[in-house]
Amino acid sequence: MWPPSELSEADFRHLHRHLRAKAPGGASPRGALDAITAEQVLAAVREVRTGRTVSLAAPVDTHSGPDNADPARHRLTAPADGEPGTSGLEFARDRFAMNIHGDVDSHLDALCHVVYDGTLHGGVPAAQALSPDGASALSVGLARDGIVGRGVLLDIPRLHGVPWLEPGTQVRAEDLAAAEARQGVRAGRGDILLVRVGHRRRREELGAWDVSGARAGLHPTALEFLAEREVAVLGGDGNNDTAPSAVRGVDFPVHVLAVHAMGLHLLDHLRFEDLTPICAQEGRWSFLCVIAPLRLPAATGSPVNPLAIL
Repeated sequence: MWPPSELSEADFRHLHRHLRAKAPGGASPRGALDAITAEQVLAAVREVRTGRTVSLAAPVDTHSGPDNADPARHRLTAPADGEPGTSGLEFARDRFAMNIHGDVDSHLDALCHVVYDGTLHGGVPAAQALSPDGASALSVGLARDGIVGRGVLLDIPRLHGVPWLEPGTQVRAEDLAAAEARQGVRAGRGDILLVRVGHRRRREELGAWDVSGARAGLHPTALEFLAEREVAVLGGDGNNDTAPSAVRGVDFPVHVLAVHAMGLHLLDHLRFEDLTPICAQEGRWSFLCVIAPLRLPAATGSPVNPLAIL
């Protein structure tokens, strides 16, 4: 039995070793992506009934704010001064740049994103794999052919009858199991598990806040639920970690456990507000999910626009 709220660093290290040994992606160079087989992809395709598609990404935010100190930058580079001519041929062109691992924009974390005790997932020495030119191992290039599988959405605020979880709220394994029972769905091997805490809705209705000090997310021990179910990918509408951290001395314990120990690619800062009412109306919380990161062979992550296909 784990302590009810805060874990000591020793407890956390024990949990890390336990999950690394237990999780199906704990030793694989591709991590938990190996749990998605061709047969499971075909089964996920059979989830499609209406052909409706829904984006799970938030609009890219180019405005600075308390949670967006380094916003994405977009500008028109042609026509000059944004003034198109009145005759002849011209092309409108633009340039885009972003901090992939910010606290607002939807993105995928690669297995090289988390360095813990000087190593990456699978014990790869970080000093050998990371350089100013990028990652030579475990980059987002592992997902270059896309991640396609059965998506399962668990709506934790819906379980508790609230629009969102207040910042600092910790989602535990029993919450995930209770949401499954309430929604009539069960996550399993190779699934893309999506956990809604209502972060995005709260931000849209109340405005941005400093998420480094307070945000809802998973308690580290909830990762045992994911290991038991052998899920392949974890995504959330926050960054999956709670703040303040539930582990003394480790600021992002869910990232460490999911990416470093279990080999899970993480989807941070998604948006489920278009999907949840459809799932509730249709009475089903599973669907075909397609995630296509950019072809960035040496990058630690990628912006993404995941799609739920119902």
